[in-house]
Amino acid sequence: MAEAEPQLDATSTAVAPKHTNVSFSIWPPTERTRNAVRSRLVETLSSTSILSKRYGTLSPDEAVDVAKRIEEEAFESVGATAASDDDGIEILQVYSKEISKRMLETVKARSVESGAPAAQPANEPTPKAEEEDAGSTAPPQSEKTESVADDE
Repeated sequence: MAEAEPQLDATSTAVAPKHTNVSFSIWPPTERTRNAVRSRLVETLSSTSILSKRYGTLSPDEAVDVAKRIEEEAFESVGATAASDDDGIEILQVYSKEISKRMLETVKARSVESGAPAAQPANEPTPKAEEEDAGSTAPPQSEKTESVADDE
């Protein structure tokens, strides 16, 4: 047997209740959200990324501890300034920036402590003396450019 669906006639209307005092707040984040933030931090700190190419990676166990510390410190520092009448968007942005700042400070400090030289940024060219022909009497490229500019 087929179930009959209720039929609305032309005079019936469905009216959604109106809520005038609806409140929406994204601060403080749920524990599930905070765990997701920590998980993402662990992934960033322990796997190959732009950050790890410059400062190195952490072991997964160390990354878990560091991620938890970073998230908790950011949450506590930002949570103290949260306004109760705010919807939380601004404070969530500050929380996100705090996490990023603390993560960068941590990996930089760890890189300095380990004595590993930080990799040179990709946007800065590396000097390549072998490109210059040692037997050539021509000036280096930078001097050629300057001499042309001086002649004009």
